[in-house]
Amino acid sequence: MSILDSFPLYDLHSHSQASDGLLTPAELVARAVQMRVGILALTDHDTVAGISPAQQAIAEQGLPLHLLPGVEISTLWENNEIHIVGLGIDPNAAAMQALLQLQSESRLNRAKMIACRLENAHIPGALKGAMALSAGGVITRGHFARFLIGQGKASNMAQVFKNYLARGKIGYVPPQWCTMKQAIDAIRHSGGRSVLAHPGRYNLSAKWLKRLMLCFKQEGGDAMEVAQCQQAPAERSQLAQYARDYDLAASQGSDFHQPCAWIELGKKLWLPACVEAIWIKYPELQPQAGLVGQEET
Repeated sequence: MSILDSFPLYDLHSHSQASDGLLTPAELVARAVQMRVGILALTDHDTVAGISPAQQAIAEQGLPLHLLPGVEISTLWENNEIHIVGLGIDPNAAAMQALLQLQSESRLNRAKMIACRLENAHIPGALKGAMALSAGGVITRGHFARFLIGQGKASNMAQVFKNYLARGKIGYVPPQWCTMKQAIDAIRHSGGRSVLAHPGRYNLSAKWLKRLMLCFKQEGGDAMEVAQCQQAPAERSQLAQYARDYDLAASQGSDFHQPCAWIELGKKLWLPACVEAIWIKYPELQPQAGLVGQEET
């Protein structure tokens, strides 16, 4: 029995300070072990900068954790922002580096426009404040949200997005991301597998969600997230049925950003028995032969 057999849980969606997470990559992998996660995918927004320091921390501390290099790419589909997770990628692949450079430029341009809109609304210093909070990582709306909370404009993230950063609000700027096909192609050319992230969070009707999954599959997508640690009661079983309907493997991930009571590494992550887990369909995502991850319940 290997040391990883004592930590068989897969968490295939997490964030560090390289994007909008609160923990450093080293702190993230240490917490994953604390939460009994054995296989963790680090999937920062449009960057792979956290992967190397996370791998280094695992090696230096001898942690019983296997890290899957990953990324979460923001895309536009039918004027909707859709996130595609890449798992098992080569972070240094030319295709991935080229796409992420374009995404980084788009993020910086958007950040400047958000700051300008907030300035016009008599909220100065937003760009400087958000960049300070990003600590050199890619800048996201989450950093602007934290800045606004610090300025006393709201008491929590949900409130600040609702009042300032959501579509139609004073700080909202439409994104200019890559297409879903561009993201899937870059992941494939980087040796990875593409996963439709948190499909239940896009506020799409059932009709449009089915259109999204069909398009994702036709563009070469491999899997979809079925299990998250915070879901509506019937969502997991419904997403499992969609995975079967569209011949997509099933993934699970917390979408962890910071320690909190309701979204935590490894929490409530299990797949219904009717789906094929992504690490089963694509064994290259397993850290060793025969390790199949958490028992499904």
